[in-house]
Amino acid sequence: MPRIYKRRGSTIKAKIALEAIKEKKAVQELCSEYSVSASQIFAWKKKLEEECDKIFEDEKSKDHQGEIDRLHRVIGQITAERDFLEHVLKR
Repeated sequence: MPRIYKRRGSTIKAKIALEAIKEKKAVQELCSEYSVSASQIFAWKKKLEEECDKIFEDEKSKDHQGEIDRLHRVIGQITAERDFLEHVLKR
């Protein structure tokens, strides 16, 4: 009989990985509590440790990206107005 695996959402994966990082419970305790293999917990823990810095980078870049887009629109508008006026004044 084939083994049926449970799909877990990102929230529960993060919760399990954080508990593994805190090391308040042994990995085997987490395995029995959440019905997850130890290798899976170690994989989630490793991924969380490697990618946790991206959480704060994205926040900063999103804030600045909106401002950059707005400034590009303003520059485009000013350039178009300048070109129009230059063309009109040369007549």
